[in-house]
Amino acid sequence: MKQRYPVKAGRHHPYGATPVEGGVNFSIFSLHATRAELLLFERADSSSSFQVIALEPDFNRTFYSWHLLVEGLPAGTWYSWRMDGPGDTRHTGDRFDPDKHLLDPRARVVSQLLWDRLAARHPGDNGHAAMRAMVVDESYDWEGDQPLRIPGEHSIIYELHVGGFTRHPSSGTLAPGTFVGLIDKIPYLQALGITHVELLPVMAFDEQDVPLATANLGLKNYWGYSSHSFFAPHPGYTVSPEQGSQTREFRDLVKALHRAGIGIILDVVYNHTAEGGADGPLINFKGLGGGVFYHLDPDDRQLFLDYTGCGNTVNANHPVVSSFIIDSLEYWVREMHVDGFRFDLASALARGEDGTPLHDAPVLWGIELSEQLAGSRLIAEAWDAAGLYQVGSFPGCRWADWNGRYRDVIRRFVRGDGGLVSELATRLAGSSDLYLEQGRLPINSVNFVTCHDGFTLNDLFSYSEKHNQANGEESRDGSNDNLSFNFGVEGETDDPEVQRLRRRQAKNVVAILLLSQGIPMLLAGDEVLRSQRGNNNGWCQDNELSWFDWRLLERNGDMLRFVQQMIALRKRHSSLMRRRFLRGEVVEGRDLPDIWWHGAEVDAPRWDDPDARVLAFTLAGIGEGEADLHVMLNLSESLVRMALPRVTGRCWQLAVDTFQSAPGDILEPALQQLFHSGHYPVEPRSVVVFEGVPGRSQ
Repeated sequence: MKQRYPVKAGRHHPYGATPVEGGVNFSIFSLHATRAELLLFERADSSSSFQVIALEPDFNRTFYSWHLLVEGLPAGTWYSWRMDGPGDTRHTGDRFDPDKHLLDPRARVVSQLLWDRLAARHPGDNGHAAMRAMVVDESYDWEGDQPLRIPGEHSIIYELHVGGFTRHPSSGTLAPGTFVGLIDKIPYLQALGITHVELLPVMAFDEQDVPLATANLGLKNYWGYSSHSFFAPHPGYTVSPEQGSQTREFRDLVKALHRAGIGIILDVVYNHTAEGGADGPLINFKGLGGGVFYHLDPDDRQLFLDYTGCGNTVNANHPVVSSFIIDSLEYWVREMHVDGFRFDLASALARGEDGTPLHDAPVLWGIELSEQLAGSRLIAEAWDAAGLYQVGSFPGCRWADWNGRYRDVIRRFVRGDGGLVSELATRLAGSSDLYLEQGRLPINSVNFVTCHDGFTLNDLFSYSEKHNQANGEESRDGSNDNLSFNFGVEGETDDPEVQRLRRRQAKNVVAILLLSQGIPMLLAGDEVLRSQRGNNNGWCQDNELSWFDWRLLERNGDMLRFVQQMIALRKRHSSLMRRRFLRGEVVEGRDLPDIWWHGAEVDAPRWDDPDARVLAFTLAGIGEGEADLHVMLNLSESLVRMALPRVTGRCWQLAVDTFQSAPGDILEPALQQLFHSGHYPVEPRSVVVFEGVPGRSQ
């Protein structure tokens, strides 16, 4: 029989369960609660609590905090809360239910072993089916580790799903689908050449948050955009979650990545939570004070305002909620050593308490100006589901955007749309039209063509329509506007010419992405042409449809090699990683401008031609000894003889020609040969790159 522990009043700060001298201090926020109980459990799956502690308002409440000190309580104890309060939900928005077990919003470790989402939605005691939190001793030997400070202009981001990266049987790891399994793949990431991994959500999320039709197919919430605990790693990504190993295993991953020179960016979801709308479950915030934490209808506060498409929207600019969000981010930097964050549907965080977009949203400026976050990468998905689109106008200065306008113009140009060369040039040069006037930089643009949300790179050129029937929503989900093209065959084909063309288009995208100013982002698996068979919304597919198939490294090794070599090419050219915008001005000591635009002929871009599908540019090397670059893009259906400029003291060597078969598609400098002609025949739908090395121009 577990002993019963004596109790003292405790302190209202800090929030959460904090081991202190003599025991554990508990503190939780609830503005309108009239009664609070703390329940203690021996294990995550204990059938009942070994001690229930009723808090006294006069003894255990200070302002809006309920608190107590449990003397002698050891780390490793599991716990939950129960709260009661006024039942006038229509006017307050609070949803107190004294029968419901609630998670501590500041929990460092949570268990979902017993969790039943339906039980948390329906009336009655759900103690047998609730999530629980654990008291954690957060001591850890970082061995001198600190967050990396890789400059933005040197960054190459690789977006991956922790579970899907190693769950396939071909992964060869002993701990598939976990932080530990990802550690095993760090040598692969190093060989690829990326500088950062951007992890789809790793804060604890509800895998049961799916529509009924999807659940009936045996599917679950795979991507993880259903967070409920913003200080806790997801237990499903750990080897020993019921022993509370989450924080240790995550820290081991961070430390291992940093030792390999790779930064870690977390995809974070502060715009909504797993509690859904009015009919959703009580997990934590709803049962503690939903009237504070969520946007509610001012005329009937039982109703949730939904700017996210997920049932609720976090009231991020309420002072209490804003402080909670910033505390959470600072925790992940200070205690977990992460290097930055990508904010899902970040524009929802720009909405004031009445839902109106704010020009200077306090929470966004609070994040930007936080001293603890000063060295952290901040990336916004600068739109929300209610139509607010802020790419290029997101509040703050330091925030980078997922540049959706870059994605769209590259997709259209590569598939063969005409009349885009003017906008294309702007995107390749860092999107100055979006950022320059505000005093921002090319590194405010995160350039991408594919991401987790949408077609993979392989599918972008294999499917003209989405094929999402497997998701259980009759293919209503996922975007209908994919800017894709299948080259005459929907899906897989045995036609060798179509296969070659699709592979070449994939290489064209990678080449253009890595030749652009700004921060490039690659989707994991694109480097080996991973397919989702036309499903452009794999959010619920925790299976081989979404997993990284490691057999593709051999099957599509030429594509992998091309991506590795394009990353290496980018890294040896500072001219591709400029911190400031290109000006078209002559470089000091040279007769060459920093950038020089061309068409098929030198200095003759066809800016206003509605049929133009050809563009070229020359980049001057930065510093002594760096090679110049000359890039030719021909996405027309005809061969075009394109001119090379004469540059004093330089001669051209062919580095890339995506029309050529491997290994001739990309050549390391030692294998490149001088090109002596003034024109190069650029084949249809091809990207060609020359490196200009010291020597006598031809």
